[in-house]
Amino acid sequence: MKPRSRNAPAAKRPTGESIDSAKPALAPNLIRARFTARRLPEIEAFTASLTFDRRLYRHDIMGSIAHARMLAHARLISRAEAAKIVAGLKDIEREISEGRFDFDLADEDIHLAIERRLTDKIGEPARKLHTARSRNDQVALDLRLYMRDEIAKVIELIDALRKTLAHLARDHVETVMPGYTHLQRAQPVSLAHHLAAYLEMLGRDRERFSQAADRTAVMPLGAGALAGTTLPIDRAMVARELGFARIAENSLDAVADRDFVVDFLSAAALAAVHLSRMSEEIILWSTAEFGFVTLPDECSTGSSMMPQKKNPDLLELVRGKTGRVIGDLMAMLTTLKGLPLAYNSDLQEDKERVFDALDTLMPSLRAMTLLWPRLVFDRETMRAAAGGFALATDLAEYLVLRGLPFRQAHEAAGSLVRETIGARRALADLTLEDLRRHSPLFDPDVLASLSAEASIARRSLRGGPAPATMRRYLTRLGSK
Repeated sequence: MKPRSRNAPAAKRPTGESIDSAKPALAPNLIRARFTARRLPEIEAFTASLTFDRRLYRHDIMGSIAHARMLAHARLISRAEAAKIVAGLKDIEREISEGRFDFDLADEDIHLAIERRLTDKIGEPARKLHTARSRNDQVALDLRLYMRDEIAKVIELIDALRKTLAHLARDHVETVMPGYTHLQRAQPVSLAHHLAAYLEMLGRDRERFSQAADRTAVMPLGAGALAGTTLPIDRAMVARELGFARIAENSLDAVADRDFVVDFLSAAALAAVHLSRMSEEIILWSTAEFGFVTLPDECSTGSSMMPQKKNPDLLELVRGKTGRVIGDLMAMLTTLKGLPLAYNSDLQEDKERVFDALDTLMPSLRAMTLLWPRLVFDRETMRAAAGGFALATDLAEYLVLRGLPFRQAHEAAGSLVRETIGARRALADLTLEDLRRHSPLFDPDVLASLSAEASIARRSLRGGPAPATMRRYLTRLGSK
């Protein structure tokens, strides 16, 4: 059956289409009995959140079903009334998901839109659903339920990207490349070791999202508008039905708290920063100046003017969109900074910040997971770039092992590098005599150690790039 609107009949529209705010309501707004005049259309459009908060409809219905069952358990409504309410809400969920629900901006938000439709469908029992409940604790519940589900999806995407990077790292444990400081070639590492740095970053991201999920999983319903209710409700029952381990302990805080939103946005902003850093490195590696990697055609774009170009637009957009997620965090903090307790309509801004961060971060995670296994690395170019003077520190540490204080060893290696550069030679060209001009402690075995592979293999401490160390690390990672 097509749902009946309070307005003139409207064509079916999917949930993503705009809401018609121009037509006047034919039935009174559920919460306007105290007023003699209807709001101006411009004010109605400005204050309504229905255009974006209807995204919460499944979770609003989930919370309302749990609330109705609790009301019946507390004998505040009959079991028959609760059954009608639950059945009606499930019908409404299907209507919205199938695009058959007529949204009206006069409803203000998704909570009133659903309640209005429920009243249309089942009549008087629907008017009892809001017993012992305010939109203040209702929206706090909806947002927590929604974010609990979405954070779990974000964690799954992070796990997928980490799995992809770990698999790639296993293939490149012995692929030599230069490590950088100040974007200058510093010391040789392996590609696996470089990828593992991002595995660690993403691991911390996962931990932060898990912590945000824990702080989100607090049940606020029962706080009412700000001071709870005198009615004999059972908050623990609602918490159990909705899967919450904890109940908000202070009714003022329950409706005013958006720390859990900031926790999520903070984790999202830092995860986006990590993806941005990752993108920037791939962009650099793909330039002709580096030549470490070739971008896949299926993840690249061309130039409208220059036919030879293969542009890293995907990576640039991931890098650019990071600013949006950081902006969402800053906007939420700014919204909260001056709010007195308890609820204020400023908090209506929380949902758009959450939705935008999710809609930006999640596709970025998916895109990077698709990109990494399609990159083609040029092992020879990377190996050649790891040569030059990247082994100067190894020479200094060689002398330290033979008793020379590090500062003197550093000075000897530095003067050796200066002389070699001046002679337009490379470390690999040096003879034992050349080395001994700078320190008599150099022995013939030093020549065998002057290779990137040997340097990496010697760095076998935990956290280092040695192949054996990296294999142990990846094994431990796989067992978690």
